[in-house]
Amino acid sequence: MKHCFYNETVGFFYNNSRKELTTYWRTKDVLVVALGLTVSVIVLLTNLLVITAIIINRRFHYPIYYLLGNLAAADLFAGIAYMFLMFHTGPRTAELSLKTWFIRQSLLDTSLTASVVNLLAIAVERHQTVFTMQLHSKMSNQRVMILIFCIWVTALLLGLIPSYGWHCLCALDKCSSMAPLYSRSYLTFWAISNLVIFLIMVVVYTHIFIYVKRKMTRMSKHTSFHPRYKETMISLVKTVTIILSAFVICWTPGQVVLLLDGLGCKSCNVLAVEKYVLLLAEINSLINAIVYSYRDNEMRSTFRRILCFVCYRNSKYTPTVVKLNTTDRRTLSQNGHFTVDSSI
Repeated sequence: MKHCFYNETVGFFYNNSRKELTTYWRTKDVLVVALGLTVSVIVLLTNLLVITAIIINRRFHYPIYYLLGNLAAADLFAGIAYMFLMFHTGPRTAELSLKTWFIRQSLLDTSLTASVVNLLAIAVERHQTVFTMQLHSKMSNQRVMILIFCIWVTALLLGLIPSYGWHCLCALDKCSSMAPLYSRSYLTFWAISNLVIFLIMVVVYTHIFIYVKRKMTRMSKHTSFHPRYKETMISLVKTVTIILSAFVICWTPGQVVLLLDGLGCKSCNVLAVEKYVLLLAEINSLINAIVYSYRDNEMRSTFRRILCFVCYRNSKYTPTVVKLNTTDRRTLSQNGHFTVDSSI
């Protein structure tokens, strides 16, 4: 029968994994917390702004914007989780109970997983609309709600599994270095799961990128195309490039470090970079709001209305009139379907 260490302290497991646990604030600890809290506050404010804009503007009441709103909610949750981590890190880590430590980690895992899975859902939705040349997906509101529900169920399952058994409290030799109460096998599973999602996203967006490039090449040989269509295609190519670049830069380092730790790499100094790769992943929650929302002209217009509410308090909010130079600008392609000049 295995002997479990449920009554031990957090320090006991950190010592077992040879992870340093300080009792005083070092300069680098203060800098990490200060930077982390700053990023968290910005993530909270920007994503709250996105959610508010989607709620108050009826022109955003479509499947893609519901997914964007859910992405913003996941990133908002990530900001809260990271802020909770910042208030329970450094010397405070040694004071945590095992339950609080698991809550701290579960919040991070759940929020980051929800963000990644939601990014995948948006990628699939964009793939469908781009290839069918539609302004919005034909997905019903009910299906969108079911999809959003599935995203959060998946995130919760992956985030709570360690707390309900997939840990190393009963097998000290399997404890992770980065997360001393987690089993290395869980970190391997979590990292591989996210890398698979990442690979699918790369395939989906690469397919979109190739399709758009080919469409632009064919379009250049004909003069019958609406000039706005080319502008839409160029905007889409730029957005796809930004999305892939940001995702690769922010997520790949963290997933690789987790995988190396999960595989028990002895020569890899994963502890030296763990705080920085986690912060980088958190920054992606900020970039998401910028890429998916701030490049949308109609969204920016709604942001201005929210931020300048005092200036507009005497005028009742009305949706922006549809103009050809707004993000909802529709152009007619050869097959008679509409597309949209949008960054999303």
